[in-house]
Amino acid sequence: MPPETTHRAGFVALVGRTNAGKSTLLNRLLGRKLAIVTPKPQTTRHRILGVVSRADAQFIFVDTPGMHEARNLLGQRMIKVARQSLADADVALWVVDAEAGLRPEDRDGLAALAKDKRPTVVALNKLDRVRKPALLPLLSEVGNLVPGRHVVPVSALRGENLDDLMGTLGEVLPESPPLFPEDFETDLPEKFFAAEMVREQLMFETHQEVPYQLAVRIDAFEEKPAKNLVVIEAQIVVARPTQRAIILGDKGSRIRDVGRKARMAIERLLGVRVYLALHVKVDAGWFARERTLEELGL
Repeated sequence: MPPETTHRAGFVALVGRTNAGKSTLLNRLLGRKLAIVTPKPQTTRHRILGVVSRADAQFIFVDTPGMHEARNLLGQRMIKVARQSLADADVALWVVDAEAGLRPEDRDGLAALAKDKRPTVVALNKLDRVRKPALLPLLSEVGNLVPGRHVVPVSALRGENLDDLMGTLGEVLPESPPLFPEDFETDLPEKFFAAEMVREQLMFETHQEVPYQLAVRIDAFEEKPAKNLVVIEAQIVVARPTQRAIILGDKGSRIRDVGRKARMAIERLLGVRVYLALHVKVDAGWFARERTLEELGL
């Protein structure tokens, strides 16, 4: 009889500084879009869980907000989410922006992980933007920071070397039966993703401080199976009247465009028709109040 293969399963926390490409990497590893992605820093605000189940292993990936200098209560809570997700993980997957090189947040984080007994894997992301001669010194520096740990160059955008990364992660996962059913993908509700898709379009359409001082809350999410329809009402919260005017645009043109693009993204996710109504509310200092952040799920 052939020998029994050992099954492995565990939580893998994607951590690193902001804009390193953690969310793009998560989506590539899952083969579907769970985390919103924009060019702007601090796009990810929540812990986002996604599961990949294979015959011999179950990878429970946890995307986290990027490490950054918190300037308000929202930022502090985002850092807390990242640190707690890392503390709870079986494996740390530190994602480095290879194009930008190592920054203080990378060096501090990797130095801390070097003292941690848990397995650590470093993904040097954005390989497609770095010439190989420039990659060698970075590999050497990361190797010195986390001696004896695996370092895998990847391109999340193009999907390069992801099989190598998954193989490396599979080797260091703890031995365990599956922790979730085989068809389980995420623990977040559909309305969470609806809110995120609205916020994603808003971040693409606005500039300067607006993306960081807005939030989206779903006030209504009504499924109508007989009509193959979901009706969604979402409230966009901003800190200043000028930000509300920017989001609305000339005669409401911008918010209509945001709503159209977000509706199409939500329809792709849900596989049904969507009616999406957007409202904008000004709430000065919402990002600095504990109760408001809790109401917004932050």
